[in-house]
Amino acid sequence: MNALIAAAALFVGGHFLLSSAPLRATLIARFGERMFRGFYSLVMIGSLTWMLFAYGAAPYVALWVTPLGLYWLPVIVMPLAAILIVAGLTTPNPTMVGGERLLAEGTGSPAVGIFSITRHPFLWGTGLWAVSHLLVNGDLPSIILMGGIAVLSFAGMVHIDRRREAALGAAWGPMKLTTSLLPFGAVLAGRSKIDWHGIGWWRPLLGLALYLGLMHIHLMAFGVSPLP
Repeated sequence: MNALIAAAALFVGGHFLLSSAPLRATLIARFGERMFRGFYSLVMIGSLTWMLFAYGAAPYVALWVTPLGLYWLPVIVMPLAAILIVAGLTTPNPTMVGGERLLAEGTGSPAVGIFSITRHPFLWGTGLWAVSHLLVNGDLPSIILMGGIAVLSFAGMVHIDRRREAALGAAWGPMKLTTSLLPFGAVLAGRSKIDWHGIGWWRPLLGLALYLGLMHIHLMAFGVSPLP
């Protein structure tokens, strides 16, 4: 359990610490952009791997009994989460590492594809995965693992927005005005329209294929059926 707590703290805290403006600028100035990104990736991959292994080895400590009906929550939520993750990873993303150049270059409207719905599709996908699974896994290791990922996902959106605005200044304006952190926020406010053409048909289809694949291997990979 201690190893899981340490790994989760490194994974979540490492993201915020290494992406903070003062430390990031200092490390880049000293070692260069490429070496910094390599180190950042190494720390994140290593801490995530450690966290997953520690989760598998942690003792089961039950905290609550999940009502049977709640087990349907991940089944319902995960198709949307998978689509958001796929769309976020397959669309040029100004909020991801290195994506600030897309705004600095001013290459058209930033509210393209999935970003016309939310400017953080990938983090919404991982956040929905974490919360939906956290609610049905009433044990301490799951709370540490999935709670950590949920904190990283939702707090990370605010952290990224603040860091991008501070770093890019006026170049962040179009992204801030035409997209929203909350899904459909800019659309409902009349600041944007959903770019169905940019989203395309294959991203939702690939997201659903990912969901079905996870459903298929869930029992074998995690030892638990995804269905109640």
